[in-house]
Amino acid sequence: MCEPIDASSAQTARHDAHRADQDRTLAAMLDIEAALESAAPGREPAWRADVLAALAHLDEATDEEYLNAEKPDSLLADIKRTQPRLRTRARSLRAHYGQLRQALVSIRAQLTEAEPDGHDYHDVRQRLAWILTALRHQRALESDLIYEAYFDAFYTDLSTDALP
Repeated sequence: MCEPIDASSAQTARHDAHRADQDRTLAAMLDIEAALESAAPGREPAWRADVLAALAHLDEATDEEYLNAEKPDSLLADIKRTQPRLRTRARSLRAHYGQLRQALVSIRAQLTEAEPDGHDYHDVRQRLAWILTALRHQRALESDLIYEAYFDAFYTDLSTDALP
């Protein structure tokens, strides 16, 4: 078994930028959860305003994360460039994230355009819960991809040593 190769400072910077994006998105996800959990009956306009404010924060965070991941020097771009075997998964993750972004933009537009008490808060909670669950699943798949890419890059002979 060979010793692991140290990641370059550029790779470390890409990882740190990716982590900062994920942290910002997670904070926004927690904000939307708090807004969704607050009492709605009898105070629908205030509840809706709180949800919209938190949703704007989540929209901004996910948009920034999406745009940063599309940059040529991003962590996922590095994986697509250096790990041909993982390119399709990286592209698929980005496409799925784009779909989640569209769902966020859509529900935000619907809530913004509607009358203050024109939305069923149960439905809004359910729809946003689905999006939050999908974002968490996306994060897990992305973490798996990143781990696999860097495991392949820095510990290539471990997989052959482990074979019977």
